[in-house]
Amino acid sequence: MTTSAFDSYRPPDEGGRRRRRTTLRDSVTGAARSVARGGSGWLTGDGGGRREAPAVPDVEFSSYYGRSVVKPMPWKHEIPAYLFLGGVAAGSGLLGSGGAFTGRDVLRRRSRLTAMTAVGLSGVALVADLGRPERFLNMLRTVKLTSPMSVGTWIFSGYAAFASVTTAAEVGRMLPGPAGGAAGVLLRLLHAVEAPASVGQALFAPPLAAYTAVLLSDSSTPVWHESRRQLPFVFVGSAAMASAGIQMILSPVHEAGPARRLALIGAASDLVAMRRLEQHLETLGIDEPLVSGEGGPRLRLAQVLTVAGALGTLLAGRNRLVAVAAGAALASASALTRFGVVDAGMESARDPKYTVDLQKARLEERRAQGTVHDSIVTAR
Repeated sequence: MTTSAFDSYRPPDEGGRRRRRTTLRDSVTGAARSVARGGSGWLTGDGGGRREAPAVPDVEFSSYYGRSVVKPMPWKHEIPAYLFLGGVAAGSGLLGSGGAFTGRDVLRRRSRLTAMTAVGLSGVALVADLGRPERFLNMLRTVKLTSPMSVGTWIFSGYAAFASVTTAAEVGRMLPGPAGGAAGVLLRLLHAVEAPASVGQALFAPPLAAYTAVLLSDSSTPVWHESRRQLPFVFVGSAAMASAGIQMILSPVHEAGPARRLALIGAASDLVAMRRLEQHLETLGIDEPLVSGEGGPRLRLAQVLTVAGALGTLLAGRNRLVAVAAGAALASASALTRFGVVDAGMESARDPKYTVDLQKARLEERRAQGTVHDSIVTAR
């Protein structure tokens, strides 16, 4: 027996039909009264249907109980310290290789020792953030060229390997007396591979200084991601002036000439790149974290110290005290830059307006270009 046959036994639903007719009559009557009063149209919402308007109002953003759209990175002070120490290691490696090929023994030795110390401390900071050392080793199991973290891990590891060889050669020179037996063979082997290791250390230094900026820019944090074209230049310049400043402190004035030149190049690069970064973010309307946020005071102080350190570097050719003061100012400016950039990025992730305003601006731009239409597209 079909459903229609069963329906023949059902009594007529007079009440339901009466209710439906009443509801429809009331809706039509209410709409007519609204139009008669000159109020908004019941369908178009445009004041009586005088012009076309969407039946559904525009969606307005409001975060869920004020929570951020982008999840901030769960980082503490270990990561900014890792960024700073990685820059010091990179620049010190360049200075050490330059000292080796120009016959500046003191600059070579102290730069190499500084580079290895910075590598060790940056590794400690990274492992402290990861929680367990094996997490770092797990990243070495594969090579993923599309992942800045994977590429950066291999850059750091390669640089550390070359730095270990050059540092071991320096330690061998510092040992008292001639070494015989197995120790002598090991020292001769180290001296034989010292020059290739020095070249490798110099080649790995620029990527080591820049990859941390790429790592930050690859995230969805608004300030970091939108600074992806300027931030690598900021970090490279910051690394140059930090490592050069430290060698201006550790090395005698007559051997620190390459360090002073690198410091001036790094300071100029850092100031120009940071200014371009600020202008770019100002154009996008998300420069507030760099100006008045938690990282703002640090970044402003960093710029003051950079200028002061650069001026001191110009006068440090003959005065040891001025060289030490200028070097300390440059190294401090580099550290403040790393901490300030991290703080600004964290703040931009915590406040949803920096994410939503960018999305709205891009949507309006695409609408102006005609690539986005406010119409309903029926899927076929």
